[in-house]
Amino acid sequence: MSSAPQNDENQEIDLSQISKKIGNFFEKISNKIFKIILFVKRNIIVLALLFIIGAVLGFLVDKTNKIYDNQIIVTPNFTSTDYLYSKIDLINSKINEGDTLFLKNIVGIKKTKNFGTIKIEPITDIYKFIGSNPVNFEFVKLLAEDGDLKKIVDDKLTSRNYMFHNISYTTSKPTTDENTVIPILKYLNNSEYYSKVQKEYLNNTKIKMIENDSIIKQIDGVLNSFTKKVNGAQNSDKLIYYNENTQLNDVIKTKNDLIKEQGEHRLELIGIDKIVKESSSTINIRNTKGANGKMKFILPLFFIFLFYLFYNVKLFYKKQEAKFKV
Repeated sequence: MSSAPQNDENQEIDLSQISKKIGNFFEKISNKIFKIILFVKRNIIVLALLFIIGAVLGFLVDKTNKIYDNQIIVTPNFTSTDYLYSKIDLINSKINEGDTLFLKNIVGIKKTKNFGTIKIEPITDIYKFIGSNPVNFEFVKLLAEDGDLKKIVDDKLTSRNYMFHNISYTTSKPTTDENTVIPILKYLNNSEYYSKVQKEYLNNTKIKMIENDSIIKQIDGVLNSFTKKVNGAQNSDKLIYYNENTQLNDVIKTKNDLIKEQGEHRLELIGIDKIVKESSSTINIRNTKGANGKMKFILPLFFIFLFYLFYNVKLFYKKQEAKFKV
């Protein structure tokens, strides 16, 4: 019968302890805030000087230490994707080794001191990869059955088969197409093997186009002959019967397919004039990631933090020193 009042008393004690702890917590916070206010009040001149010095130094650092992002979007032709990636990896390894002679004499980059890192990444576009090719569609479908589609799309083996790839590099000063873009592309297109492949590929495409034009002319001849017969029959008193089983529709469809193919070949010739074909390039994009361009804000806060840390260490030392003297 007496257990209920005891539980009420315990609950009241617990609540009072909780409220006391909450009060102590807020009191500690208010004390901390007040100490910070006192710290600022006592050292306002020093803090202002540190802020100004940090801002000036940060401004100078931001002005002198700039990083610019540059990118070239390319299409590797004639199954030269692995060749392209190996060439970029070679350039990056020479940068890490500090081999400026290679960059200057082999690649053709004049201002090597301003040149930073370089890398290449595929531009993920699964829709263009599949396109109208049923083989690629079945390939992706098969892989997706055994794992996560996103991982497969970003997989190294799959991604290297994408059409477009992004070559990105950094420079410490603004660059020009003549100083970086053109030399890099010239270096990438300098391959004896792929130059021979390109030559044969161009010849085969042009031969195919000539043959297609010849077939189209023959089809036009057949269609013109048929048109003359129809017109002649209409002008005469004789009846002419048109047999629907003739292959006229197939002939017209073949002509349309050939015309479409010729258009594709003309567009293809534009893209295969280089082993590594440039689609677009963008240079001199100011890099503001991380601390880049933000030192005018970071340094003042850093100096104030160091001063605050030194101030507290000094107080701690004085307290400890007073204890030992007693």
